[in-house]
Amino acid sequence: MAQKPAASKVVLDTNVVISATLFESGVLKPLRLAWQAGRVVPVISKETRAELLRVLAYEKFKLSAADIARVLALYLPDAQFHKFDLTANSGIQIPVCRDKRDQIFLDLAQSAKVDCLLSGDQDLLVLASTPNLPFRILKPIEFLTQHDL
Repeated sequence: MAQKPAASKVVLDTNVVISATLFESGVLKPLRLAWQAGRVVPVISKETRAELLRVLAYEKFKLSAADIARVLALYLPDAQFHKFDLTANSGIQIPVCRDKRDQIFLDLAQSAKVDCLLSGDQDLLVLASTPNLPFRILKPIEFLTQHDL
């Protein structure tokens, strides 16, 4: 009997979460289905959850409280909460993001020892080629393709 492959632990940038949950039939639907099936484990922290809530409140989305609750219900139950202390890092120096608001995703990815950080944000994607980075930074579509999702 073949052994089931281990779920990939990932940090999802806010834009990825929003795309996968607000646009339920969109291009990132396979990612949402993968985390709901336990094949991908999104890792969150109180900081990334707060960032998600902040962005969901943007006027441009015109989301009601019920819409926001639906997005959170599609994401949070399947996410693994990680509490981290940046003073207790592994000794690996991760890059500093040029957008200070995105640093939380890099810090979480390192602390939680995830496989990948998925983002569509150029401020994070530009760091993908950083030498000795302990996790990969990928566009969500690249991740889906590489994992046959």
